[in-house]
Amino acid sequence: MNDEPPTTAATADRARSFGSVAEAYDRGRPGYPAEAVAWLAGGEAKVVLELAAGTGKLTRALVDQGHAVFATEPDEAMLEVLRERVPEVSARAATAESIPANDRSVDVVVVAQAFHWFDHRAALAEIARVLKPGGHLALVWNSRDERIPWVRRMGDILGRQDLDTSSAEHVVHSEHFGFVEEATFKHWQEVNRETILDLARSRSTVTTMGEEERDDHLARVLAFYDDYGRGMDGMQIPYVTRCYRAVVVDDDDTGPDPDAQEPDGPVVSDGTDTDMLLIDFR
Repeated sequence: MNDEPPTTAATADRARSFGSVAEAYDRGRPGYPAEAVAWLAGGEAKVVLELAAGTGKLTRALVDQGHAVFATEPDEAMLEVLRERVPEVSARAATAESIPANDRSVDVVVVAQAFHWFDHRAALAEIARVLKPGGHLALVWNSRDERIPWVRRMGDILGRQDLDTSSAEHVVHSEHFGFVEEATFKHWQEVNRETILDLARSRSTVTTMGEEERDDHLARVLAFYDDYGRGMDGMQIPYVTRCYRAVVVDDDDTGPDPDAQEPDGPVVSDGTDTDMLLIDFR
């Protein structure tokens, strides 16, 4: 999922619009540089839960770096693409406000391009619940580098909602998390005459347009590409990947109760038996 903060009924509709363009989203959206992925996860192999995982753009990169990844995504159409793209990952339909994971069961919770859509109060409490002591939340957004004049012109057409990472402030002010670290990484996305249309189609503002308005918008995108692209050689779009992470506050550091009863249902393991890690992820 992606793009604009849900402040009205119209933007809430946009938040639910990505399934209709899941394939275009997967083809058109940029990936994430390996250095950013490593920073988000925090180093050595970990148990990672990705929320609002979309079509698996970040999921694939996390798996490739050796992490045990579980994914949730509320949109079934997006989830179908994710399962095809990253078949080795356990994934299910769920929201950030009701995470299907046991307490203190994951090392990292990561959210790419989607944190602004969440009910932050409910989601942050849920994220804190599922993180192990010392675990952290990581957020990431890809933003076009509009210091370059032609990229600013692209922003005039595509919109600039993806430049807004202000929802990370909810973590800064949350009682559930400590100091928020920040890091940025640069990379380039190569697009051609077809995939730049996918990039445009995958934006929620475009998915909710009427057919005529959408056709006019896509024509403007193509005209821009024809002015600035290089035909078969494609166009290189510069991005700044903006990353944030914060360690969960452990409100109960007294350790396990030796008299506590074993819970019903799956028991959280140390990560080696990952089939038992998340409820309903088997």
